[in-house]
Amino acid sequence: MSAEANVGVVGLAAMGASLARNLARHGNKVAVYNRSYARTEKLIAEHGDEGAFFPAETMEAFVDSLAKPRTAIIMVKAGEPTDAMIDALADLMEPGDIIVDAGNAHFPDTIRREKAISARGLHFVGCGVSGGEEGALLGPSMMPGGTEESWTTLKPIFESIAAKAEGEPCVTHIGADGAGHFVKMVHNGIEYSDMQLIAESYDLMRRGLGMTPAEIGDVFAAWNETELDSYLIEITAEVLRQVDKKTGKPLVDLIVDHAGMKGTGTWTVQAALDLAVPVTGIGEAVFARGLSSQGDLREEAQRQGFDGPTGAIDMPAEDCAAFVEDIREALYASKIVAYAQGFNEITEAAKKYGWDIDLAAVARIWRGGCIIRAKFLNRISEAFESGEANVSLLFAPYFKDAIETAQRSWRRVVSRAVAFGIPVPAFSSSLAYFDGLRSDRLPAALIQGQRDYFGAHTYQRVDMPGAFHTLWATEEREEIEA
Repeated sequence: MSAEANVGVVGLAAMGASLARNLARHGNKVAVYNRSYARTEKLIAEHGDEGAFFPAETMEAFVDSLAKPRTAIIMVKAGEPTDAMIDALADLMEPGDIIVDAGNAHFPDTIRREKAISARGLHFVGCGVSGGEEGALLGPSMMPGGTEESWTTLKPIFESIAAKAEGEPCVTHIGADGAGHFVKMVHNGIEYSDMQLIAESYDLMRRGLGMTPAEIGDVFAAWNETELDSYLIEITAEVLRQVDKKTGKPLVDLIVDHAGMKGTGTWTVQAALDLAVPVTGIGEAVFARGLSSQGDLREEAQRQGFDGPTGAIDMPAEDCAAFVEDIREALYASKIVAYAQGFNEITEAAKKYGWDIDLAAVARIWRGGCIIRAKFLNRISEAFESGEANVSLLFAPYFKDAIETAQRSWRRVVSRAVAFGIPVPAFSSSLAYFDGLRSDRLPAALIQGQRDYFGAHTYQRVDMPGAFHTLWATEEREEIEA
């Protein structure tokens, strides 16, 4: 087979096939390979007229069909299958060739793989791809890591297929080794928080105010015309308006309330713990999904019949509209906190791993193609470009003003939810984070005193430098300089 393809795709399940079609539609010559050749034949039979495809029955034929420097994009199951495919490709490739893992890999695995592959003279790129199957076909947001040299080859390929926001392709070189997959991981963590906040808003209106799903769908549609304009708000309105054809009931009322997870939200929280960066909104979103799936525990709680509020918020009808507006304000404020925490996590990871990440560029490529695409990402990008968000997004004037404007509504929502027994963990934790930031003094002083008492961990004083330890077991409680 002649070496004509400028890019290849390995793994032709839903995501891989969609990405291969997207590449071909945009003028790329695309080599395609799947372990089962029947899947390759199916792609060519159904979509072969969409562009230039070069189907291969064997891995050797696939590599031979690629022009140098060979560029192969892997879209296979994460974990051992990815490692096996990387090794198989590397054995057939030559120095300067590029292997791209476009799956949802854990960033430490990407760092490990990049180190091993680069030692063989090849380039390894961990590339986050957001937008699901539809995004892969019509234009995803792409977050590639790897070397600058590999980016030179990949840039025109990726820019040809990425989503566009205000005419700009939603792809940029994120940074070395695992940077791309780290940023994609945090993207997904923010997505968890965003979805949980929307769900809590829905619950407050459904259980609290007794509104129907269709009525709530209309509210979300109206919110999508405000600063909350986003893909997730848009699809929420559609989901809530959907009626089950068999029963005539709102479909959302028939869906089992156990939310699934694929790991990226958990990874985001684990990485944040390692970095000592609070991502409270994301963490509570992950825990809320976990609780939703603990069916036996929840069923036993129902059998126990715990006493408490019923969830219905008792207020005059004329006040309901005002409370809905309070929910909108609380949602926006909490959403800002989630993004601020996510970008803080990226900042600390960049310091630890030596990544040079342009946060303004990250915000720009999230404006299209990805699940968390939203109107206010323009504001976020501007805040980082101007330097106003260098310490925290919350300190940029636009977002500081938004938080302060929403604050009264935010507090009313949390207090009423608590009073009437409606769980709002993401709303509550986001507000607590904000209150912690603005507190002149936190109770951590007491915790440090406790740690010194039982473990001699020492403490610092506000009135003099140095580390100190109190001899708590002595009668005089004498303090000594450690």
